[in-house]
Amino acid sequence: MRFEEAYEGWRSGGFTQEEAAMVLGVCDRTFRRYLVRYDEGGLDALMDKRLSQASHRCAPVDEVMRLTEQYQSRYLGWNAKHFHTWYRKDGGTRGYTWVKSCLQEAGLIKRAKKRGAHRKRRERSPLPGMMIHQDGSTHEWVANQKWDLIVTVSRQLTCPH
Repeated sequence: MRFEEAYEGWRSGGFTQEEAAMVLGVCDRTFRRYLVRYDEGGLDALMDKRLSQASHRCAPVDEVMRLTEQYQSRYLGWNAKHFHTWYRKDGGTRGYTWVKSCLQEAGLIKRAKKRGAHRKRRERSPLPGMMIHQDGSTHEWVANQKWDLIVTVSRQLTCPH
């Protein structure tokens, strides 16, 4: 709809190509491409055909149905990795991730819980800008006795703002 308005504005002389392109949110070169496609095939030529076509990598529905029926009939309760091993032995050609995703979408196996972070972040200091420094050293403070001295210094940093 917006293209037709921009097109009419450009045809009537109300817009330059650059202004019409700005109305559509595209560059002027793209607007000129739209003009050629519109003149050749109308509004249908401007439609994005990728949205209406099925992916060439998409698995056929009967293959997905066969997989889920096979799992339900013989392998119910197995985990995805174990099932995939037998699926491949039975002549299956799809990869593990595809098999696992199909079974999860069908609700036959549960999705695993997300794993926790490998390294946990420590809690921030209780006050913004607070810095705590701790140091320890062993010295012979008393004759023939070594003691540890632990010093903890907390300091409030000021913001330059």
